[in-house]
This record gives sequence, C-alpha cells and structure tokens, in this order.
Amino acid sequence: MEAVRVRRVLCTFGLLMAVGASVAGCGEEKKTPEYVGAGEVCDGLFKGSLAKTIESVTGATSFAWTNPNAMDRVADALEAGYESGHRWAQGDTLCRIAPEGVGREGRAGIAFSMYAPQDVGDLRLPAGGKLYTMGKQSEATPTSAALYFECVSSRFEGSKNRPMRILGNFGRPRGHEQNLSDSRELNLTVLHAASLAVAKKLQCENNGGLPEKPVLEPRTAN
Repeated sequence: MEAVRVRRVLCTFGLLMAVGASVAGCGEEKKTPEYVGAGEVCDGLFKGSLAKTIESVTGATSFAWTNPNAMDRVADALEAGYESGHRWAQGDTLCRIAPEGVGREGRAGIAFSMYAPQDVGDLRLPAGGKLYTMGKQSEATPTSAALYFECVSSRFEGSKNRPMRILGNFGRPRGHEQNLSDSRELNLTVLHAASLAVAKKLQCENNGGLPEKPVLEPRTAN
C-alpha cells in the first residue's frame, strides 16, 4: 500500500515540473512581464502578507510569470477525475514558482490530484515529516507539504454520498530552511492558501472543511 500511495504522490509531484515552453509562449503572445513579484505569482494567489511567506520559502523576490488560467485547468482536471469514477486520479499543476535566475532544481510548485480512500490514515512519513490536524490529513517536511480534504459541491452530482477527495502537494527547493519547525509550517501555510482557493473555486461546502486561516497544530500519530 505504501508503494502505491508514494507513486500517487510522486505522480502529482511530477506535474509540478511538467509545464514549460507552452506557458512561456502564451506569456509572449499576451506581452506579459517576464518577471513579477511574489504577490503576483500564481495569478495573485499570495497577495498581501503571504507574499513574504513565498519570499521566505524560496529566498527570492522576483519570479517568472506563469499562465493565469491554471485554476480553471485544475478544476477541470479534478472534475474529470471525479466523473471517471476512479478511486484516484491525476489532476494538474496550479502553480509553478520559479525564482529569477535559477534552474529547474530551484523551483517550487503546487499541484492537486484526487486521492484514494486508503491514503488517509496511512501515517507513515518521510524523513523530517510531521503530521498536523488541518483537513482530513496534513503533513509537512522541511521541503514539502501535503493536505488532504473532501469536497461536497453542487458541481458534482452524488458528492453528498461520495465526496471528491482532493490532495494538494507543495514542493520547494532545499537550502532555505530556517529550521525544521519553521520550514514545515511555512510549507503548510503556502499549501493551505492554495487548497482553500481550490475549495472555493469548486464551491465546496464549508470550504471542504478548511479554515480561513491555516491551523498549524501538530497531530500525534497513534
């Protein structure tokens, strides 16, 4: 089971690095700026105080512009996965955070997919990992975070009896950890903001059980 779960997470994580030239091409056609500030990455998802969080996570203040239609793609991919009836499904990348002047290894990213029921309750964590109470399950390491939540929405027929199971993944480059605890909580803060935005986009009841502000309370594995 662990190998299957890891494979699903890695599949989602692979989405973080998949988009490149096509996004740049769209940017050139629209004559958008080549680089933007932290508050403008991910279509302005991290405006306000969260911009400082992105800067802390990446160690940068200038980032490559990315396609602003990613939220629609994520919503469409999750809807298609749900309607397929499969227990889990690959989704799409919401955001690629690429600091100016760094290569692929220096990028951060956020992606969403649909997880299988048995993935929640599997409390085995990678090195440096820690569990938190937010969502159905949440976990973070110094360089990543995962957040599981369920969505009941009028957009998805039958979701009251079979909620959509959504997994958000955030990954960032090594080298900017303040300390283990701070790094984990920063990662989960970034992922919470993105997950809440997805829940609102999908019109999930009660925002999929996610709070308006991140709850960074550690959970004890039993």
